[in-house]
Amino acid sequence: MAGAIPETEKLLTAVAAGMRAHLSDITGGIWEQLLAEIGPLRDGGGVGLLQAGMTAHVATLLDVFEYGVPLDTIEGPAAAYEYARRLAQSGTPVHALIRAYRIAHRSFLQACLAELHRQCIEEEASVAATSRMLALSFDYIDRVTEQVIDVYQRERDRWLRNECAGRTARVRDVLAAREVDLEGAESALGYRLRQHHLGLVAWLPTAHDRAEVARLDRFTSGLAELLDCPARPLFVGQGRAAAWAWLPLGSRDRVSWARLPSAVEDADPSVRVCVGSVEPGIEGFRRTHRQALRVQELAALASPDCRDCRCTAYARVAPIAMMSANIDDLRRWVRSVLGPLADDDEHCARLRETLRVFLDTGCSYTATGSSQILHRNTVQYRIRKAEEAMGYPVQERRTDLDVALLAVEHLGSVLLRKSNTEHA
Repeated sequence: MAGAIPETEKLLTAVAAGMRAHLSDITGGIWEQLLAEIGPLRDGGGVGLLQAGMTAHVATLLDVFEYGVPLDTIEGPAAAYEYARRLAQSGTPVHALIRAYRIAHRSFLQACLAELHRQCIEEEASVAATSRMLALSFDYIDRVTEQVIDVYQRERDRWLRNECAGRTARVRDVLAAREVDLEGAESALGYRLRQHHLGLVAWLPTAHDRAEVARLDRFTSGLAELLDCPARPLFVGQGRAAAWAWLPLGSRDRVSWARLPSAVEDADPSVRVCVGSVEPGIEGFRRTHRQALRVQELAALASPDCRDCRCTAYARVAPIAMMSANIDDLRRWVRSVLGPLADDDEHCARLRETLRVFLDTGCSYTATGSSQILHRNTVQYRIRKAEEAMGYPVQERRTDLDVALLAVEHLGSVLLRKSNTEHA
């Protein structure tokens, strides 16, 4: 086994030398494949830097093959770093750049294997050389892409901080309902105000030491893509770990509220987001933002056990968001509706949850049992106990119950009555 390694290294040296003999053809072929597949990278500016960086990467990898250059001594080419900075400034998603690296790596390996085949060697040596080339090239790509991503993220943080400073003032003018030159505002913001908007307030509950604005920007762009927005969102950072954003919906006057939580999860599961309603025009731009802020206030009031909700939509909690402006009055009202069911204990929590599902299913015992994995008789028993505790039948105050239970769902123990009573 010890004698096999030098032979493998000799073969890699031969492969590298053979590829250098027609290097321009190889790099030209890789570039043609990139041009056919890179898509959004062409909009970021400085595509020539991408080509220069790709050519430098190929040359470096051939040095690794031929001369055994240690990977831990290698830094990415300057052109690759500068291209990453240009993309960060243009707002092009970093995943598009990483895809370009994967495409180029695939093309490079194809050229390596073709050269290895031209060496006309035995199968065992070919397998060993292929394994070695794969290991070295994957380790190299892993190392340099981490470096490039770090450059991109640092530049995106820096650029967003500078860009947001000017953009925030313009956005605040629009939100303040001052006289607005629509064309001038749209040009300055890079965002159309004369369309339907979905306002967001996003934040990271636990901020790290460095600024997280770029991370929230990526989250917003990812969410816009998942919701099929026709253009880039408007993003305005608010401090280190919070942001306002507007998703452009064009002529669409709705989104799938059922799809929204999973889209948030897919975009970045650690981000918390509050969402307004879909609203049209410049007044809608203001209104959906106010709604998102109102929902954020609701989230801030919630007890810790209710604060793990990643996505809260105004369409879902509008009555509670408006009523929570006076939390004391809301608390008194909820307790008057629920009576003893407003006690903060496990027994009442079970009854409240069954009652909530019962109302959501149109007061169906069967559907409630199926949802909660309970026997129909158990559901009937719990509803009866809830009605006895409240002192009235469910149908008598169904609307009030819907709202009160929704309030408890989103605010939790903030509204409930501490109880030392033990229930059987």
